[in-house]
Amino acid sequence: MISVSAFIFNFFAAVVVIFQLLLALGQPWGSLAMGGKYPGKFPPLIRFLAVIQGALMAFMGVIVSIRAGLIFPEWFDISKKIIWVVVAFNVLSVIGNLATSSKWERIIGAPVSIILLGCSIFLAAG
Repeated sequence: MISVSAFIFNFFAAVVVIFQLLLALGQPWGSLAMGGKYPGKFPPLIRFLAVIQGALMAFMGVIVSIRAGLIFPEWFDISKKIIWVVVAFNVLSVIGNLATSSKWERIIGAPVSIILLGCSIFLAAG
């Protein structure tokens, strides 16, 4: 069951990474992220932040994979602590996506962040 949680987490994390990278490359989906503050294409600084957010999500996918025992077995012990950072980030993500004024973030982002949170809690507790 731990592997299933890791695969679910990584699937949705990959979707988020791709979305962030497409925003960084200039896709006009700004109303779907950052509270809808930048409708259309993101300005250059926000594009850079989208790259950072995508990289952070990819890193969390690696941590989840280590915790599930899928990769880098030598880092498994340290993943027992670092996975809680992933959980904390996902708690903040859920709060942000539920509290945003962007309707689309509440409709799309909140369910995705709740799934990511659930999977990360399951892995952290396992």
